[in-house]
Amino acid sequence: MTLATFFSSFMPTAQCEAAPEKEENEQSASGENDGEESKEEEEEEEEEPEDVMPAIREDCANSGKCASLTKHFNHCQEKVEAGEGFKGEDCVEEMCSMMHCVDACSAPKLFAKLR
Repeated sequence: MTLATFFSSFMPTAQCEAAPEKEENEQSASGENDGEESKEEEEEEEEEPEDVMPAIREDCANSGKCASLTKHFNHCQEKVEAGEGFKGEDCVEEMCSMMHCVDACSAPKLFAKLR
């Protein structure tokens, strides 16, 4: 008894030699209708609204009370990337503080635009 026979008694084996021919036949048959399907997909995808969230978040990060936190975070990042910080230093606390402020600022503006 070979090792392959031993394992095949526990786990079924699948043969996939005929699958590529079947896929080629399906692709050639579906190729005839590609023009009709793509027209329908284009009609559905035409009207996608623009996402205003990134612009609102950037405005909040660079203005008002969040500007100082953003400046502090950017300074921390520059310091760490330059290798001037202590070993293992990261700017997670600064980022969390900044993002908390940005989220609190942007939420009312975002929901006002969604109405």
